[in-house]
Amino acid sequence: MTRMTWITLTVMALLAVLPPVFFWTGNAFYLDLATRLTILAIAAVSLNLILGYGGLVSFGHAACLGLGAYAVGIPAHHWLYGGMDALATTNGFVQIGLAVAITALFALVTGAVCLRTRGVYFIMITMAFAQMVYYLIVSIEEYGGDDGLVIDTRSELPGFNLDDPLQLFALAYVSLVVVMLVVRTIVNSRFGMVLQGAKGNEERMVTLGFNVYLYRLVAYVISGAICGYAGALLGNFTTFISPEMMDWARSGELMFMVILGGAATTLGPVLGSAAFIVLEEFLGRLTIYWHLPFGLMLIGVVLFVRGGLMGLLRGGKE
Repeated sequence: MTRMTWITLTVMALLAVLPPVFFWTGNAFYLDLATRLTILAIAAVSLNLILGYGGLVSFGHAACLGLGAYAVGIPAHHWLYGGMDALATTNGFVQIGLAVAITALFALVTGAVCLRTRGVYFIMITMAFAQMVYYLIVSIEEYGGDDGLVIDTRSELPGFNLDDPLQLFALAYVSLVVVMLVVRTIVNSRFGMVLQGAKGNEERMVTLGFNVYLYRLVAYVISGAICGYAGALLGNFTTFISPEMMDWARSGELMFMVILGGAATTLGPVLGSAAFIVLEEFLGRLTIYWHLPFGLMLIGVVLFVRGGLMGLLRGGKE
C-alpha cells in the first residue's frame, strides 16, 4: 500500500475509535462534535465530486443539505401533530428516501439550467436557486418559517436507535466510509475520467465525442443526492432545522472544507471538515470574530500550500 493509503486508513481508524473512547470516559461533548464532523464530511465529499473532480464551483450545495433535513423534519412534524396525515411518518427509510429523492430531483432540475452557464454565471445561478429555496422555506409558517422546526422524534431504523448518540455516530461513520468508497469508485471509472477530463479541457472531450453536459449533470445529481442524505442525518443529529441550514454561506463553509483539506482527493474533505469543526469550536471560545482567522487561514492555504492539508501530508506535491 502507498503512504497516502496508510494515512487515510490511520485517520479513518482514529475517527472510528477516539469519539467512543471520549464518550465512555465521560466526555460526551466530543462524541457530538465527531458526529457533526462526520455528517458534514459526507456533505463535503459530495461537493468534492463536482468541485474537486468536476471543476464546478457551486454556491447552492447547502440547499440540498437543508432539503434533506426538512425531509426528516416535515414528516415527523405531521406525525406528531397531524395524526393520520399522509405526510406523517417517522419511518427512517421513508424519510431518508424522501431526502435523497427530493434533493436528486432538485439537483436535476436546477443542474439542467445551471450547467448551461460557465464561470461566474454558474456560481451566481446556483446561489440564486439556493436562495429561492431558502426564502420559500422561510415563508412557510406551518414549519416554523425563519424560527425553524423542532424534530421531536428521530427517524426509526431497524437495528438503530438514533436517540443513542453512539449508534447515531456509528451510522454517520459507516455512511461516510461508504460515500467515500462510492465517490472514489466513480472518479476512477470511465465516467470519472470523462468528468475530470472535462475539467481540464472541455473542448477536447467534446471533440472526442463525449456529451460533457450530460456527464456533468449526472455528477451534479449524484452529488446533490448524497448531500441530501447528509442533510437527513444532520436533521436527526440536531433535532432542530431552520432555513439557515441552506443559506449560501453554508455552501461557502462546505467549499472551505473541501479546499482546506484538499480538493480532488479521497481524504481531503474529511480532513478539511475536521479542521473546520475543531477550529470553529476552539476559536469560537476565544472570540465571536472567528471568521476572520478562518479567512486568513484559507488565504494562506491557497497561496502557500498546494493541495491543502493533503498537500502538506504529501510534502507539497499535488
